[in-house]
Amino acid sequence: MYSFTNDYSEGAHPRILEALMETNLTQHTGYGMDEEHCGHARELIRREIGRPDASVHFLVGGTQANLTVIAAALKPWEAVICASTGHINVHETGAVEATGHKVLTLPDPDGKVTPAMVLEILDSHPDEHMVKPKMVYISNTTEIGTQYTKAELEALSHLCRQRGLYLFLDGARLGAALASSANDLTLADIAALTDVFYIGGTKNGALFGEAVVILNPQIDQDFRYMIKQRGGMLAKGWLLGIQFETLFTDGLFYEMAGHSSRLADRLRAGLEERGFSFYSRSVSNQLFPIFSDELIEKLSADFSFNIQARIDDSHQAIRLVTSWATREEAVDALLKALD
Repeated sequence: MYSFTNDYSEGAHPRILEALMETNLTQHTGYGMDEEHCGHARELIRREIGRPDASVHFLVGGTQANLTVIAAALKPWEAVICASTGHINVHETGAVEATGHKVLTLPDPDGKVTPAMVLEILDSHPDEHMVKPKMVYISNTTEIGTQYTKAELEALSHLCRQRGLYLFLDGARLGAALASSANDLTLADIAALTDVFYIGGTKNGALFGEAVVILNPQIDQDFRYMIKQRGGMLAKGWLLGIQFETLFTDGLFYEMAGHSSRLADRLRAGLEERGFSFYSRSVSNQLFPIFSDELIEKLSADFSFNIQARIDDSHQAIRLVTSWATREEAVDALLKALD
């Protein structure tokens, strides 16, 4: 049985494990305050994005990063806008709502938030008798594998700044987005166009961890208090620092994301050659082919994957995900099983 269920089924890249082992018996300052690793990792990220003024914080996971950022940025009566497929709306068990903030959504055929969607929500929330939209949340890549172009992100950023909204980019799969053949964004572009974003380690070869990068000082004010209050301040914080230090040394972050992207492209090309259609126009490491129920049952004997949606009485869209550790022979075996 080979799993295409997600991009975090494996542990971590050997270089990360080696770095953790090499420092295992070294004593460190806790709570992310050590300069040896957390401090160094922050500097590496600041250099990568070209923003020496950026504030960088390390948290354990994506949901924790999302709820902590949103809770820190918004006042009690303020709300966050996202696509209906957005992670904070669908896959976080109401975590953002549990912080006291409403999630406002509109249907999104390709998983993205557009300026027109934002304006529609703003127009429908005109006064103090309803929540006040204050933040736009997006994911790159999106939950259905699509991703933002530079022009799309620039347009969204321009509107947010024009209307006084924070722009928050969920980067749980940012590595996959940056490594995609369709990508025209850099980390420096993202830093220039958003108020806050994070770089996902969990889904790109780390054991765990997300690096939250805050560009807007208003969001960063007392942010460590919010991390602590929300249960996100890891006592052994250097374990996060070591991992991001390793990810951003010698291009490992991009190397792993590139492997995932190449294997996804190989799988996508094979599916297209065999005439299968897709649920979304994914260009990343998440693919959503549409198979018959009979074929899904056959494949389930040797491969694991998620069901995305039922298409009709006899067909469903499934989700196939490649990772930094996906083997070429596994992709070939899946394609052969389709013949």
